[in-house]
Amino acid sequence: MGFNRLAAKLSRGVGLAALVAVPVALTATPAAAEVSAETAFVFNTFSFLVCGALVMWMAAGFAMLESGLVRSKNTAAICLKNITLYSVAGIMYYLVGYSLMYTDVSGWIGSFALFYNSSDAELALLGADEATAEQVAAVVDNGYSVMSDWFFQMVFVATAASIVSGTLAERIKFWPFIIFVVVLTAILYPIQGSWTWGGGWLSEMGFSDFAGSTIVHSVGGWAALTGAIILGARKGKYAADGRVTPLPGANLPLATLGTFVLWLGWFGFNGGSQLALGSALDATAMAIVFSNTNLAACGGVMAACLLTQILYGKIDLTMALNGAIGGLVSITAGPDLTHHFLSIIVGAIGGILVVVTVPLLDKLKIDDVVGAIPAHLVCGIWGTLAVGIFGGGSLVTQVIGIVAIAVFMIVTSAIVWLVLKFTMGVRVSEEEEALGLDKAELGLEAYPEFGRS
Repeated sequence: MGFNRLAAKLSRGVGLAALVAVPVALTATPAAAEVSAETAFVFNTFSFLVCGALVMWMAAGFAMLESGLVRSKNTAAICLKNITLYSVAGIMYYLVGYSLMYTDVSGWIGSFALFYNSSDAELALLGADEATAEQVAAVVDNGYSVMSDWFFQMVFVATAASIVSGTLAERIKFWPFIIFVVVLTAILYPIQGSWTWGGGWLSEMGFSDFAGSTIVHSVGGWAALTGAIILGARKGKYAADGRVTPLPGANLPLATLGTFVLWLGWFGFNGGSQLALGSALDATAMAIVFSNTNLAACGGVMAACLLTQILYGKIDLTMALNGAIGGLVSITAGPDLTHHFLSIIVGAIGGILVVVTVPLLDKLKIDDVVGAIPAHLVCGIWGTLAVGIFGGGSLVTQVIGIVAIAVFMIVTSAIVWLVLKFTMGVRVSEEEEALGLDKAELGLEAYPEFGRS
């Protein structure tokens, strides 16, 4: 259950802020709530639900960001992928994913039980004509409503899947992509997630990832990277002589809106990962996480703006947008810093990594349409390392966790992509790619009035 994720967090000792003398981990020593157990139950459940709703809203952010960064002929297709992948993630995480990640984790994997439903105690309370004190206590003792935790955990797996769609946009078939999402959300993500948040072997080693720089973002990034290599680049992106042909997105205001939506959703992503709101300690810790999340994003934007000005003589809006996301991903592993200036530094390094990695991928002829690999994979690795660098855990253990999850995701993702490639095919034809996936796969246009009298 989600309690394992909380227990893993509580066991890690001091936070990133151990770099400076004064701070200690906000969650290292649980404090007794000054409210009743039932009131704490209500606040904890409320936190899961509201923060989960904010994270769900990130699905809209990914859809808008990706819609703005693809060409207009692929806009409707990317919107369809985003709303479908979110739906698939919800169903698969309910059917099997949550149990694999949190139920009876043996060290490497949880149970294969089908469905995950409200507890017997909760159902008894709901069905009682007049609830007894014992029935209320049986529910309240859990600390939060069972399905509120499921909902909060589910929106995280949807985020990991969203990362993949943007990288592979404009040339991947719809149904093979959805099949990959089924496997990712039902099996791959839950298994590696159980290693830490489910109380598995990485948790026992002391691996620390507060809200998922590695467990969520780099997982999506590794799946995207292997898919991009196997799928190949868009036609016309890379010339034989090594030149890179820009294929600019159709709607930068929409991409900017999507970034702001993601930024807003990240407060739920990181803030909700405090996993409680039933005490003054939890409320204080959540406020600090919110503030650090915001500061890191600001640092990422400004670093990207300054570096693109220095390198190219002009400021690149798309780099600034991904700089924000890179900063957010970077701080996600350790947003509980109590020396807030460090959050700006962590986020700024993320913004720099985005600017540096984008041209590197082009040199390697790896076509990432929206820049998700630099922002989510590279910055996810950096953010997880930062926890060890800044004293929030063992750097060696952090490296072990990064490498273990990387190997698992690269191998398993490659197997799934290759099976799809050699069975049903993953790439649309050259004619369909030139026409655009909106017409080729959906039979419609996102902007039908453009160019018409």
